[in-house]
Amino acid sequence: MFLNLLLVEIYKICMKPRSYIGFIAIGAIAMLIHIAMWLDGRAYISMVTQSLEQSFNIEGNILNGNLVCFIILQMLIIHVPLLVAMVTGDLMSGEAASGSLRLLATKPITRSQIVCSKFIAGLAYTLILLLFLAIVSWGAAYFIFGSGDLVVLRSDSLVILQADDINWRFVAAFMLAYLSLMLITSLSFMLSCFSNNSIGPIITTMAIMILFTIICSLEIQLFDSIKPWLFTTHMASWRLFFDNPIEWPKILNSIYILVIHVVLFFGISLYHFNRKDILV
Repeated sequence: MFLNLLLVEIYKICMKPRSYIGFIAIGAIAMLIHIAMWLDGRAYISMVTQSLEQSFNIEGNILNGNLVCFIILQMLIIHVPLLVAMVTGDLMSGEAASGSLRLLATKPITRSQIVCSKFIAGLAYTLILLLFLAIVSWGAAYFIFGSGDLVVLRSDSLVILQADDINWRFVAAFMLAYLSLMLITSLSFMLSCFSNNSIGPIITTMAIMILFTIICSLEIQLFDSIKPWLFTTHMASWRLFFDNPIEWPKILNSIYILVIHVVLFFGISLYHFNRKDILV
């Protein structure tokens, strides 16, 4: 029974036109970056490394699939949460607005099953979207530019990772990025449980992300005590996998904070919906 309910929820997501906006946007932006790097990538690399070339003799194929993929992730991973919220913020509130949520609650299924099926369907959509990002960034970059050592330029350092030591880092980075997107899914889904329209949860999720991001970027002592607990502080922790050596304590702490938020938001969703009066 639950499996059928889950398949129905996945089918509902597939039937919504907004579900494909994220795939179109990611595909278009990735394609533009690939074209730009193919046509003018070497000039871009030279501009970035010209200060280093005064002190070091840089040889080899710097412009490769690993570097292009890393550039695409840096540009796109910030915006993917917004694309996720467009779909997952509508999972519960969309049906409340259309009146079908009340009909669904009358069927011989528990409210907990309704919440779990919609939440898992949202996680499945998020995973597919991230896998699509991996294909158009990592896979396409390897096909077009080939493999090679990855040069990561930090604000205060230069990290060079050998080609045979990179693949597992990308896999781990995508896994941690998925955990971050799971948090966005759980947040927008929780807000969706409290709303009877689709726009509210989506806008609120975006507003919370923007607010927390601004707080994290401000160098103000007042915010120093709360920054470690804001989920936006840890959503970019996938970059830590491209440090050498890797700071595992920071990564594990980020995983801990992100998991706490996911469990908390889902728990609130489950608690509220089981006690919610469905009037429409």
